[in-house]
Amino acid sequence: MKIEELKKRTKQFAHRCVKLAMALPKTYLGNHIRGQVIRCATSVASNYRATCLAQSKASFISKLSIVLEETDESYFWLEFIIDEKLLKRELVEPLLKEADELTAIFISSRKTARKRK
Repeated sequence: MKIEELKKRTKQFAHRCVKLAMALPKTYLGNHIRGQVIRCATSVASNYRATCLAQSKASFISKLSIVLEETDESYFWLEFIIDEKLLKRELVEPLLKEADELTAIFISSRKTARKRK
């Protein structure tokens, strides 16, 4: 996948997660999870952009690791929404799938970067 395509994909993931988060109930738990989802999902996109500007291999790997952590955290909070039955499973599952696919892409990219001399 090309860099620009992945920038677009991570940004779309962030937008979709924000929209989902805004649909959470206006309760203490809903408000807490809303903030967490918005923070980590938007961090996936913004930190991926930073990764693309890394000035060394070590910096690239480090920044990509942050993106990977934020993607995994997004997955956790999306799963938690389902666990707590805050939204219908059918609304959340497409984002779980996207988080899973992005995780696989970032893991693969990090492995490739570590192998290169």
